[in-house]
Amino acid sequence: MLTVEKIGGTSMSALQDVIKNIILFERTGDQLYNRIFVVSAFSGVTDLLLENKKTGAPGVYHRIAKHQNFHRPLKDLIVKLKVINKKYADLGLDLAVADQFIENHVNQAQKYLENLANILASGYVSKEGILQAAREILASIGESHSAFNFTNILQNMNINTALVDLSGFDDHRAFTIDQRIKHAFKNIELKKTLCIVTGYAKGTEGIMREFDRGYSEVTFSKIAGFLRPAEAIIHKEYHLSTADPALVGLENCTPVGYTNYDIADQLADVGMEAIHPKASKPLEVSGINLRIKNTFEPSHPGTLITREFVCEHKRVEVITGTDKLLMIDVYDPSMVGNVGSDLQIMQAFYDHKVSYTFKATSANSISIVIWARDFNKKLISKLEDDFEKVTIEKVAMVCLLGTNMDQPGLLAKSANALTENNINIKSAGFALRKVNIQFLIAPEQFKMAIIALNKAMK
Repeated sequence: MLTVEKIGGTSMSALQDVIKNIILFERTGDQLYNRIFVVSAFSGVTDLLLENKKTGAPGVYHRIAKHQNFHRPLKDLIVKLKVINKKYADLGLDLAVADQFIENHVNQAQKYLENLANILASGYVSKEGILQAAREILASIGESHSAFNFTNILQNMNINTALVDLSGFDDHRAFTIDQRIKHAFKNIELKKTLCIVTGYAKGTEGIMREFDRGYSEVTFSKIAGFLRPAEAIIHKEYHLSTADPALVGLENCTPVGYTNYDIADQLADVGMEAIHPKASKPLEVSGINLRIKNTFEPSHPGTLITREFVCEHKRVEVITGTDKLLMIDVYDPSMVGNVGSDLQIMQAFYDHKVSYTFKATSANSISIVIWARDFNKKLISKLEDDFEKVTIEKVAMVCLLGTNMDQPGLLAKSANALTENNINIKSAGFALRKVNIQFLIAPEQFKMAIIALNKAMK
């Protein structure tokens, strides 16, 4: 059957395991083909190019944005990418060819970036558009590097492998991303070919402009939407589990097994992404099932995400959350009975491009929870101008998720589990469909809360 598969950066860095556990596992001859692999950059490379995804530490992009010299960082990048190349020599990578490819590629990118920097320095054009183009160029380097190396290794293993480079580096045609994908696959005989595809895809709309660091999953989703495979698969370095094994211990959690796209969205909302929410929508709408697999456990079926799945018995499927949130409480005694206070607050959030993950209201106050990284002083100033008192507090959120968990006593059972561990609930909530029960607590009690809830739900 035709499959479209995605390999994440951490898995890509373990190419030997990827080849053994994904490419070759229980497959020979023609079974190797009719598969499309969308690959991320090797682990850490995009962080060097743009910024560290977790810490925010600046990469090459930020030197361009600050009008600083970026030539030395690019030369250092070439050295680092060649060091990565050496790791795969034993797998059959042609080092001379791979080193020459990445050197030529980065040097060409440098020419494009020099032109952008000169235009930016002139002050005649929009800074935002130029910097966005710089991010696109830099992002493309990582996936072009990993896809080239992977293809070279597989070809040297005598596997009929096609490199599908969607970066459009030397292609000046004004394709949308969908048009580029359609053009790239039009002459490939999929039943006799294994395709390695760059996770970055160039398009007139700018994939990073809309999706930023989630772009490789969007490329994966768009390819699946075009080719309509029997199944879409994401290979990660871990299972989609009932709780984070790093918090509760591997022995205290299991792979989820089955869930639906609604739960996948709930997971993404608290940062535990099975798939980027904007990438999951085309799959969901098209009725394409998504499987999340562990690269290092190839015989395990993983977790299947479908549009229709509802668990046949009542249970909590996932316990998750995050400790990187802020609660903004807006108080004003004139709110009670006043139509439009909520709208006024939401308009301020919209104007400052800040999204929220939780909201609770009372007669004279509205509490809104946002990601700490999205804190905006101008937003707070606006709220303080319009309302009597604005309070900001660090919080954590723990969640119970499930496709069929609406049962009497669940809320009391979970609240009691927190209470028995001396964890104070600052706020709580759930929508009518009851697929996500949320508790807000102090950040320092986050790990304890996850452990307590996981134990209580067994």
